[in-house]
Amino acid sequence: MKKSIINTLTVLSLVTAFVMMGFTSIGSSSKYKCMIQMKNYTGEGAYVVISLLDANGKYVETLYVQGNDDEWYSDITEWWKFYGKRRPNIDSITGETISGGERKISVIEIPDDKIDTGYKIRFETAVEDQEYHVEDVQFELTSQTVKSKVEGNGFIRYVRMIPQK
Repeated sequence: MKKSIINTLTVLSLVTAFVMMGFTSIGSSSKYKCMIQMKNYTGEGAYVVISLLDANGKYVETLYVQGNDDEWYSDITEWWKFYGKRRPNIDSITGETISGGERKISVIEIPDDKIDTGYKIRFETAVEDQEYHVEDVQFELTSQTVKSKVEGNGFIRYVRMIPQK
């Protein structure tokens, strides 16, 4: 009888734990529309890499890559030092580069626990036979910056972030 009660309590405890874990949001993230407006320039389209950086400026994750010809990824030198060593599969490679004067809208996903904790987002750009801008746009991830417009320093005129509902 005592053994039966212990077994029943054990099963109930396990079921309760699984049910509670089902309602817990582990590693949740939010989606943001990200519009990149390029400056007017002549030449080839720009490769753009969007990365998540920790509070010390170290790469954590690649959020988005605009430009699908991996032959040129090594030209984005700082990101390549992070990505090129491991070459993980990147789900966020979307296709063509962005030419001068164009704008592209994409959706990026940012982990919720990285907002307001010192993490940063970096946009790197490179254009064939032109310059490479390691910090074309870089800003701290805060509740305000994920719904704002940030000016660029290189090929990017500005980036506008809009939370998805």
